[in-house]
Amino acid sequence: MSELSTRINLAAGAIRARLPHAWTPQVAIILGSGLGALADQVEAVATIPYGDIPGFAVSTVQGHAGRLICGTLEGTRVLVMQGRLHYYEGHDLQTTTFPVRVMKALGARILLVTNAAGGLNRVFSTGDLMLIEDHINMLGWGGQNPLSGPNDDELGPRFPSMADAYDPGLLELAEQASAACNVPVQKGVYIVLAGPTFETRAELRLLAQWGDAVGMSTVPEVIVARHGNGRNKMRVLGISNITNMALPDSKETANHEEVLREGRKSGPRFIKLVREIVRRIGDSWSRWEQEEP
Repeated sequence: MSELSTRINLAAGAIRARLPHAWTPQVAIILGSGLGALADQVEAVATIPYGDIPGFAVSTVQGHAGRLICGTLEGTRVLVMQGRLHYYEGHDLQTTTFPVRVMKALGARILLVTNAAGGLNRVFSTGDLMLIEDHINMLGWGGQNPLSGPNDDELGPRFPSMADAYDPGLLELAEQASAACNVPVQKGVYIVLAGPTFETRAELRLLAQWGDAVGMSTVPEVIVARHGNGRNKMRVLGISNITNMALPDSKETANHEEVLREGRKSGPRFIKLVREIVRRIGDSWSRWEQEEP
């Protein structure tokens, strides 16, 4: 067993010790900046600060509570990360993505990953919710990848494909949920940068040619979720909350306080949509459990 596998098992064991016997999650949810209120909707069986879990770093960013909420949402068993870890906090990508490996080891088959993002697409407006269809990994282009270093073949292959990283079936389900609960959504490509600086005007002109939203998270977590063998891979659904318009000709400049404020304003619609998505996943669970991702 590799050193990484040992650390995963240690963390998973510490979490299981706080859970009811044989309780196994179905869906893991990562909440981005300003979106933590969804965790209050969970009927919790355990609430665990990250500092109590071996191998979990403690979140240092305003708007990220740093707690793992275990319980049920719309009758579906969930693990909810109320706040995430970021590369720009000084963590390496293996550390920022370690919680995903642990949630996978606990049995979660689906990852619902959310973030606050700047809108690059001029059709978008602040407050829009965007389903992520694909991503561009600028961190990886710069040599930073959570799979760098020795590979544990038991955890996944050396060279995993990221084609269809965002599950087409879950995207379809999310669009159906959007129509059913009357919460409109956009769709688009998410670009990740390292942060913590926001983008220059020249960078925004370039990025707008490639994608629809830009942020500082999510992609490393998706890579680790998809790093697996057969059924060990997680299905992924991504949602970006467009908290500001990242336009090169804007007179206003982005700031974190605005991100948090707009995230909270979008909260009720975001919660309504995610609850409907999770309910539909639970209602069709036999499909997601049996099919190989």
